[in-house]
Amino acid sequence: MTLDLSGKTALVTGGTRGIGRAIVEALADAGAKVAFTYRSSSETADALKTELEAKGCECFAIQGDAADAAHADETVQAVMGTWGSIDVLVNNAGITRDTLMIRMSEEDWDAVLDTNLKSVFNFCKAAYRPMMKQRGGTIINISSVVGVTGNAGQANYAASKAGMIGFTKSLARELGGRGVRANVVAPGYIATDMTSDLSDDVKEAMSSTIPLKRLGNPEDIAAAVAFLASDAATYITGHTLHVDGGMAM
Repeated sequence: MTLDLSGKTALVTGGTRGIGRAIVEALADAGAKVAFTYRSSSETADALKTELEAKGCECFAIQGDAADAAHADETVQAVMGTWGSIDVLVNNAGITRDTLMIRMSEEDWDAVLDTNLKSVFNFCKAAYRPMMKQRGGTIINISSVVGVTGNAGQANYAASKAGMIGFTKSLARELGGRGVRANVVAPGYIATDMTSDLSDDVKEAMSSTIPLKRLGNPEDIAAAVAFLASDAATYITGHTLHVDGGMAM
């Protein structure tokens, strides 16, 4: 089945690198108009915007901190003001500050929870009323296998990603009667810039724990997001889709 998002508008947070960039590109390739946020590199954002426009995609980028509620409100308003609707919201912005909990500072805890979980609250709240009025839309929150299994040295990250799953289920129950769906995609170990610096031995050790015996690609996650954003998934809500090669089964 070819996924067709023609006529739909999408907003992706943290959309310039790794998984976020692949999601932006997949939604654009499926025909959606795409807005994406980024925190720091205007050069990277501009390059992605140019690339998408060259393929005929209508798009724009907004810089800001996803943990800032005002930024979320302004971004959703910009999407509504430009295109008149917000059909797809993908919350992908996230950071890590890994260390054993005994060494974890309050700042490390707060930074990860604010960026990874509070940002989801911010953007979902900003999109809540517009999607209700439209009586339609889909929210896709990017969690992690770590939010399901836990992981030593990632108590803050695991808490933020597990919280996202419970939050999304609650949102699905609140918005289902208005035709708005909310789902989670939980990636496993994905080959991105963060894993490119790892040694082959470390990558092999990681792969050995995965039933499919390989790391995933950003495109694997983007394909799952595009499916959940499409009309092929109109009877799916409150679900956590594991894209992890079988790690969390």
